[in-house]
Amino acid sequence: MTILNKSPRLVVAGLAGDSGKSVVSLAILNRLRQDGMDVRAFKKGPDYIDSAWLSWVTGNPARNLDSWMMGFDLSRSSFERHCLRNGFNLVEGNRGLFDGFDSAGSHSTAEMAKTLQAPILLVVNVAKMTSTAAALVLGCQHLDPDLQLAGVILNRVHGSRHETVVRAAIESATGLPVVGAIPAMKEGILPDRHLGLVTPSDHQSKEDLQRRLDALAQYLDTTRIVSLAERCTPLDVSTHHMAGHNAQHPCINGVRSRIAIVRDAAFNFYYPENLEALAAGGAELEYVSALEASELPKEIDAIYIGGGFPEVHAAELEANTTFLNSLAEAAQRGVPIYAECGGLMLLSRSIRWQGKRYSMSGAIQVDVDVDAAPQGHGYVEMAVTEPNPFYLEGTVLRGHEFHYSRILPEEHMPATACAVQRGTGCYDKRDGIVVNRIWASYTHLHTLATPEWAAGLLRAALRLRAEGTNSREMRKRSTNSRLSFKAKSAARLSPDAVAVSPHA
Repeated sequence: MTILNKSPRLVVAGLAGDSGKSVVSLAILNRLRQDGMDVRAFKKGPDYIDSAWLSWVTGNPARNLDSWMMGFDLSRSSFERHCLRNGFNLVEGNRGLFDGFDSAGSHSTAEMAKTLQAPILLVVNVAKMTSTAAALVLGCQHLDPDLQLAGVILNRVHGSRHETVVRAAIESATGLPVVGAIPAMKEGILPDRHLGLVTPSDHQSKEDLQRRLDALAQYLDTTRIVSLAERCTPLDVSTHHMAGHNAQHPCINGVRSRIAIVRDAAFNFYYPENLEALAAGGAELEYVSALEASELPKEIDAIYIGGGFPEVHAAELEANTTFLNSLAEAAQRGVPIYAECGGLMLLSRSIRWQGKRYSMSGAIQVDVDVDAAPQGHGYVEMAVTEPNPFYLEGTVLRGHEFHYSRILPEEHMPATACAVQRGTGCYDKRDGIVVNRIWASYTHLHTLATPEWAAGLLRAALRLRAEGTNSREMRKRSTNSRLSFKAKSAARLSPDAVAVSPHA
């Protein structure tokens, strides 16, 4: 059974990266929300930071739509599940409109827009050009006539005369309306750093950002922008897509498993669907800050540590020795730990960044160096080849990586579970470090693309609870049997304890 779903929607695309898509998207959503309209946002591609800003400006989780990882059908299904049937839905594209997986533009923003039957609002950086901008827009129209190019926003306009000439050229050549013209600015609206934009949790003045977004609204014709979104054809939505999860809640002896989620300014790269899948699968989620908490929550059955910017907060993390000690103890007594990228760095012995070395938990005996250039960037495909706590051998995992850090080589490296067929991974075309019940990798996974992710973590948590080993007495015995964290830190950071490879 299907229903017609109007779902007014618009894809904001650009001719290239850094064209202004993010700022335009935030400015549109900010103004419409202030005007009292219900708004939702989505991000095309495997991006955490843009999604975080979209979530901030809308007040609702922004969902990622990635056809390479999850396919077009699941991407559309996710949009159908979470979009507003009445209101305004915005999808922020990535890279240039036709930039995709290959020269044919597979999995591009253009292909996603066609999948969603969504009109496209094209952001064009017109710095140092006039009529050439019309040629670029016209080229987009002719390259794929099936696209619903609906309007244009000019970015980095230098004065009223510049705007007049470019506007006339585009509208005359293409027939598309220009619905906004943003002037060139001396500084960007959103600050950036080595992984892209600063995250909302690290932005120091959201009030100032709010004022800047308010000021941008005067350059946008939001009434016409909404009308473009409302011209879209209704989606034929399967009712099961709209019904949500019919979750069962498995438990042991009437008690559900408890999973600690390490989430704060240092670790905030989490897809909302991943956390929702754990909750839908019966887990109680306990959020904890590695920066502020003195230790992990009591009686937990698993730990999930996402990515983020541990290097930026390395001094604070190092100073929180009781939390690091708690994490090392949990790893030693066999609590399942799933760590992605930044989480891997937290589990390491140390992080070296900007000439300084900072002690971490030491749950994995490796040291991590943060470089000035990306060490891994793009989609990842890898096959599980070795036993591990979370995935069956033979499972193929599709995800993505974006890391400036690398693991420093040593004579004896930890075992890994996966052969990397596309991407970089940890080292030697391998990823998924396995130590006891730890999985630590540079690859980020999305549960819609990899349902085995949530199933594996839930299964590992329930297994620990069923074993009955997660008791307070076990914690006490484990604590008494270990060296103090302070002594271990001093030992592993002594000049004789860490041998840095000459290739580092």
